Parts: sequence; structure tokens; C-alpha cells
Amino acid sequence: MDNKNSVIKLSLFAITWPIFIESALQMFLRTADTFMLSKVSDSAVAAVGVANQIIMFTFLLFNFVAVGSAVVITQYLGAQKRDEIGKLAATSISLNLLFGVLISLVMIFFCNPILHMFDLDPSLFSLAKSYLLIAGGSLFIQAVMITITAIIQSHGFTKYTMFVALGINAIHIVGNYLFIYGALGVPKLGVVGVAISTVISICIGLFINLLVLTKKVHVKIIWKNLFSWNKDHVKKILKIGIPASASNLSYSANQIVTTAFIVSLGSEMLSTRIYTQNIMFFIMILAISLGRGVQIIIGHLVGAGEKEEAYKQAFLNLRRSMIITLTAVLIICLFRNQLLSLFTDDSDIISLGSVLLLMGFLLEPGRNFNIFLERSLQAAGDARFSMFVSIFVIWCFSVPLTYLLGIHLGYGLIGMWVAFIADEWVRGLILCLRWKSRTWENKALIKHENKGTKAVIS
Repeated sequence: MDNKNSVIKLSLFAITWPIFIESALQMFLRTADTFMLSKVSDSAVAAVGVANQIIMFTFLLFNFVAVGSAVVITQYLGAQKRDEIGKLAATSISLNLLFGVLISLVMIFFCNPILHMFDLDPSLFSLAKSYLLIAGGSLFIQAVMITITAIIQSHGFTKYTMFVALGINAIHIVGNYLFIYGALGVPKLGVVGVAISTVISICIGLFINLLVLTKKVHVKIIWKNLFSWNKDHVKKILKIGIPASASNLSYSANQIVTTAFIVSLGSEMLSTRIYTQNIMFFIMILAISLGRGVQIIIGHLVGAGEKEEAYKQAFLNLRRSMIITLTAVLIICLFRNQLLSLFTDDSDIISLGSVLLLMGFLLEPGRNFNIFLERSLQAAGDARFSMFVSIFVIWCFSVPLTYLLGIHLGYGLIGMWVAFIADEWVRGLILCLRWKSRTWENKALIKHENKGTKAVIS
């Protein structure tokens, strides 16, 4: 089978729906912790919530290696350079393992000053510390897990990682039940039990994913390759991973600043934003999953030297993803009042939240447009450009506009939503122009002397 036929077989839908289910399951994992701990105490919920904010931030850091590895491996697969995949995988795993160990040590030795930043009262501080020492101290396991999952998905085997995520959820819920309620004679450990359950489920998931990687994906990890890194591999991984993760970190920081703006408007506005976001989170996951799916497809095509096909596939799949996104927005908007009523009985919150959900017809396609082209450029090796666009537009345009419309001119959440819409579409249009310019064709990690000739590593 030639390169072109093999990569075209990777359809967006076939790749994306397992990624979407897996991402939804990861969200459900945190929701399950909140729901089950709420039966113990509100303090336990708050403590784990604070600790998880810190842990989720570290996941963004682990993506430095995971995203970079995924892009590099997809290009090598497209170029049929399978003999390099085992070495690339070993380098990626050991690199993120080392990074994970460093982060875990930071969580253990600097637990107190990190939690002091949240100004928790003594009872919450003690609970959060117990959770963070266990769950945060074992983050090196999660770092390896994230990397292996990215490697498996880069081969197109997204169903396997979905099933593993499903298993992790099941094990974690059972563990929570045992440790929280003391079932079957297991001691009641509360927050500590939830942390232990988290670590156990991730360890089992890591073991299963390792089996999938070696037995199903047929990537051989040789022990000596874990300790002898190829400098060229490391350089390529970080060349993509650092800019991609910097974009995510910038967006996360922007969300913190935006939340501070909304807090100044009062608790009712903050509640409206939280409820609305929780409802729209489904579509956000969908956009991210579609972006990850196209990243795999474009990476394979660029690696195979099929740049013309990559160019066409990006726009073809963009149109398809827009239809999927708009359909999802339509379904949510049809039931917007009922969905908001699940969270609150306040008529003012429901009324404003309903308007914000309707504005999703402009916001969510823009978000999909932006994410889709950002991931396409990253897959082609042009990650730095999308990083600069993200950082510049967010901090020089989006944040000032959010403050201007929402706070200074007094339009509140409606004004802020207008700023969010403008931010997504402006970034998306700039990235679209970049994709159309085809400058990314010179950024590939694997060069082809002529179409149809053997690929050479650049």
C-alpha cells in the first residue's frame, strides 16, 4: 500500500469520536470525585477541587513532550520511517518521565507554599495537602501515561486509548466507593482514599496502555534507548511541543484573568459564567477532539510528502467539523432553559445564560475554526507561528477588549462574550491566511527530495 492510500484511510470521524469519548471520560472522572465526596463534606469537595486545579496545570506542562511526540511520530509514520518510531517513543517516554519526576518532587517538597497561594483555611489546607502529596507526588506516572496515549493515538489507534480511559474510570469509581464509604471492610479514608484510588487506577491504565503500545501498535521499546537520547529526536519533539504548550498555557492564564474580571461583576455573574461554561464544555471537548483528529491526519500526509493533499484535507475536514459543531450548538440551544434549570432556579441567571448559549452560534464555530487550523499548522511543523499569534492576539487584543466591553463600557457578560467571539475568529482568520500561504510546507520535519522519492530526515 502506498503512502497516500494509507494516510487517506485515516478518516476524521473514525479518529475523532474515540478521542471525544476519552476526553469526556476524563472530565467525568473529576465530576465523579466531586459528586462522591459531596456525600462526605463540602470541605472535602473544596480541598480536592483546589488540589486538582494545580494538578491540571501540570498536565499542560506534560504536553510539552506529548504533543511534540505525537506530531513528530505522525510525520515519521507518513514517511514510512517506522524503524525510527521505537527510538522516538523511548526518547519521548523517558523525557517526560524525567520531567514528571521533577514535577512530583516539587509537589512533595513545595506543597505548603503552593497551597498557601490559595489562602485556604486550616481545615481545607490539611485536606488539600493530603490529597496533593499523594496525587501530586505520583504525577510522574501520569506524565508517562499522557505520552504513551499520544503515541498510540498518533498511529490512529484511538479506540484503544478510549477503552483504557473507560476502564480507568470504572476502577476509579469502585476505588472511591470502597475508600469513601468503607465498603467490604476497607477503611474510610475520605480525601486520602480518593487520592489513592486515583493513583491505583492510573497505574493500571498505564500498564494496559504499555501492552497496547507493544502488542497492538507494535512499537518496540528497547531499554537502552530510554537512557540514550537521540539529540535530533529531542530537538524535533521540543520544536513542536514547546510552542504548542505555550499557546495552551497562555490561554489558561487568559481564563484566570477573565475570571478575575467576572468576579468584579458579582457572584451572580460568576455563577452564570460557570453554569454556561459547564453546558458548553461538551462542545469545547468536541472542538479539541476534532483538532486532535485532524492533527493526526495532516501529520501523516505531510510526513508522506503529500502536501497538496494535506492542504485540501484541512479545508475539507474543516467544513465537516463546522457542520458537526453547529449541530451540537443547535441541540444545546433548543434545550438551553432546561439545561440551565438543572443548575439554578434563579430566573435572572437562566435568562442571561440563555442569551450566552445562543451566542454560541458565533463563538463555537470560531473556536472550532481556530483550534482546527492551529492543530493543522502544528502537525505540519509550523507550531511557532500559531504560538506567536495566540499569545499576541490574546494579550494585545482579547484581554483589553474583554475589559473594555465587559467592565469599562458596562456590557457585562454579553460584552465579554462578544470579545471571546472576536478573539476566536481573529486568531482563526490569521491562521487560515497562514495555511493558505503554504509557508508551512517548508516547516516539515521530514524533507522529500522529489515527490515519490525516498524521504530524508531534516
